[in-house]
Amino acid sequence: MEMAMLSQVDVFHDCFDQVDAPRVSGRTIHPLSSILFLVVAATIADADGPEEIECFGNERLDGLGRFADFPEGIPSHDTIGRVLSLIKPDQFQQALLYWHTQLCRTHHDAENQADEAGDSDDQPVHVAIDGKTSRGSYTNAEKSNAIHFVSAWASKHGVTLGQTEVDSKTNEITAIDELLDFIDVRGTIITLDAIGAQKSIAKKIHDEGGDYILAIKDNHPKLAEAIRDHFELVHEMGLTKHGVKSKKTIDEKRARREERFYAVCAIPSEMKAMTDLWAGATSIGQAITQIEEGDKCNVEVRYFLISRPAKVSEFATSVRSHWSVESMHWVMDVVFHDDASRIRTKNATANFTFTRRYVTTLLKRDTTKRSLKQKRKKAGWNTDFLEKLLFAA
Repeated sequence: MEMAMLSQVDVFHDCFDQVDAPRVSGRTIHPLSSILFLVVAATIADADGPEEIECFGNERLDGLGRFADFPEGIPSHDTIGRVLSLIKPDQFQQALLYWHTQLCRTHHDAENQADEAGDSDDQPVHVAIDGKTSRGSYTNAEKSNAIHFVSAWASKHGVTLGQTEVDSKTNEITAIDELLDFIDVRGTIITLDAIGAQKSIAKKIHDEGGDYILAIKDNHPKLAEAIRDHFELVHEMGLTKHGVKSKKTIDEKRARREERFYAVCAIPSEMKAMTDLWAGATSIGQAITQIEEGDKCNVEVRYFLISRPAKVSEFATSVRSHWSVESMHWVMDVVFHDDASRIRTKNATANFTFTRRYVTTLLKRDTTKRSLKQKRKKAGWNTDFLEKLLFAA
C-alpha cells in the first residue's frame, strides 16, 4: 500500500510539472508542484482559502513531507494566493484531470477497463453544462462584477471536465463555445439550458462527434411554439398514434410527491424547415414535472430539441441527470462556502473554484455513509483517511 501510494505521488508531480511555473527561476524556494499538492490536500481537509491552507500545512508538515518537498517549510498564505493567481487555469485543470485519469487507471484492472470500454460504446456519457457565479468575487461597491463560470459535469462519473470564465466583455454563450474547445465531446450527450440553445453551439457539438439535448424556450419563440403546439396536439389525438414514445415516473417521500412525464418523437415534417437549421437535429422532447407538497402543487413543462433518435428512457435519464450540475452548485456553496469566498485576484478565483470541484469528485468516490462536510472534517483529523481520498480513485 505504501509503495503504491508513493508511486501515485510521483504521478502527481509528473502531472503538475506540465503547469508552467509563473515565478522567476532561481528566486523561488517552494517547488510549484509541492504548493499545488498542498492546496489540493488542504482543500480536502476542510481548509478554505490561502490562510487556512497555510495553517493546515504547518500543522501537518511532517505528514505532507512524505509526499512533497517543503525545504523552507510551508509557504505563506500570500505565496499560495499569489501562485494560484498566476498559473493558467486551463493548465491547472488539465493537470488535475490527468492526475485523476492516472488514478483511475491504477485502480481498475484490465477486465474492468474492457467492460467500461464496452459500456461507453453503447451508452453515451451524459455531460451537463451550466453556469454559476462566485458571488463573493466582486470588486465594486455594487457587487455587480462577481465572476461567472460555465462548467461541464459528467453526471454518471461525478467529474467536472472543465470550466471557463465568462468574460465581462462577452457572455455565457461565448464561454460555452470555449468550454467545448476544452473538453472532448465525442461519445457524449450534452445537455444545455435555454441560453446554450444556439445554432452555432449545436453545430459545434455535432461536428465534433457529440450529441445534444437543448432546452428550447422563448429565446427561440417560433420553434418553442411549434414544439409546444405539436405536443398539445398529440396529447389530444393520442401519443402512440403519432409515434410518440412516453414514460412516467412517480417518487413519493413523506409529504412530497414528484410525478415526471417524458415524451419524445421524431421531428414532424411540418417542423423540418425550422429544425434543419440546427445541425444534427433529429427529435423533439417534452418533460412535465409535477411536484405536490402539502397543499401546494407546482407544474413545469419544458421542451427540447435533440440530436439523438427518439429513445424515451435515454431522454428521461439525460434530462433528469441535468439537475446534478445544480446539485454540484449547492455543494460548492454549502460544503465549500464558494459564495462566501472573497478570493478575487486574477486567476485565483478560477483555480480555487476548480480545485473545489475536483475535491468534490474525490470525496464522492468514498462510499462511507457520511456527508461531504463530515468527510472533509474527518480528512482534517485523520491522516490515513486523507491519504485514502488523495490516492484512491
